[in-house]
Amino acid sequence: MTLILAPDYIVPLQKGHDRDTFDCGNEELNRYLKRQARQDADKFAATPFVLVEADTSIIRAYYTLSSSLAPLAELPAELVKKLPRYQHLPVTLLGRLARDKTIPNKGVGEYLLIDALRRSLEGAQEIAAMAVVVDAKNPDAERFYRHFNFLPLQRTPHRLFLPMRQIAQLFG
Repeated sequence: MTLILAPDYIVPLQKGHDRDTFDCGNEELNRYLKRQARQDADKFAATPFVLVEADTSIIRAYYTLSSSLAPLAELPAELVKKLPRYQHLPVTLLGRLARDKTIPNKGVGEYLLIDALRRSLEGAQEIAAMAVVVDAKNPDAERFYRHFNFLPLQRTPHRLFLPMRQIAQLFG
């Protein structure tokens, strides 16, 4: 097995990708990739991006991006002061992020997150999004995102965000 961490190997989900062998150890995330991800892509509900094994169609990790809204009331007061006073603001939702359990945890999750943040920033330059939002599925996921400076929203437990301005600074 050759797993290469390079942008060329993270691509939008295609019909020919092998989804059947993917197993991240979480049945909900497995089921989504195997049964719903293509439908979401076809209906423009979410865009799944997959990390494929070199020279194969085998999916070793994936994440999804979609447009969403964040209620202004959920954002920290110090940030709200600097934002327009709309009831809701546009964000990019990083809906799912998973790696196959056959892949050692040697930076694959971090690499996928950086790729998702880069794509989110690029998209926000054409269609506004003031932050990337994630719903941490469990305490480990929450620790993972907080390690990368994601902040909690005020009223929704385990919903975190990273302002696009901070993401822009990451990429210079």
